[in-house]
Amino acid sequence: MDLKVLIVTATSDEADSVRNIEGIVHLKEGFGIGGCIVQLLVAGVGSVSTAWAMKQWISMHSPPDLALNAGIAGSYSDNIVPGDVVMPVCDCFADLGVETPDGYLTLSEAGLSDPDRFPFSAGWIISANRFTDTAVNYFKPVRAITVNTGTGTEATIKRLSEKYNPDIETMEGASFFYICAMEKIPFLSLRAISNKVEPRNPKKWDIPLALDKLSSGLKELLLKLE
Repeated sequence: MDLKVLIVTATSDEADSVRNIEGIVHLKEGFGIGGCIVQLLVAGVGSVSTAWAMKQWISMHSPPDLALNAGIAGSYSDNIVPGDVVMPVCDCFADLGVETPDGYLTLSEAGLSDPDRFPFSAGWIISANRFTDTAVNYFKPVRAITVNTGTGTEATIKRLSEKYNPDIETMEGASFFYICAMEKIPFLSLRAISNKVEPRNPKKWDIPLALDKLSSGLKELLLKLE
């Protein structure tokens, strides 16, 4: 039986990484590759757009066997470089909290939420299921954070690094994790690195490379799923 996969991207360029997978077949109901029937949702940039678009899609369709978040990301790690494709296995809303004269507090640190209330565990949302068990054999598992403002100053890099020790940063990942967990849809994410998280300098980004590697990574993953 075909595996029904919903792939969620933020932008049309990231969606093209799905459409341009070598060997993918265009079908009436989406795309076909290996044993997968793929439907594609371009949800928009940011957590709010992702949440709204996914809830709309879920309300109009039967649940997929797997939801897959595909896109590009920035790397905090010198060991994760542009062109690498990684799999976030935990994510959090890294700038959802409270500023105080003594520093930044997460919602749980400020007493406004329970860090272990589902779908959180110690403030993180975890991606762990039979699909991630397969994918971890092919893609490096990483610790991700999600922000509403893309990081671009040394001060913010220092604060987020000390607080969360992240490997990568995106603007949608935790929202995708949250919706899937709450809807009880198995989920995983693939992110291709386009740049180092550093004082903002788009001239050093390699988005075409990241998108090309994302397409190759998606092909590898989808052919392994069953």
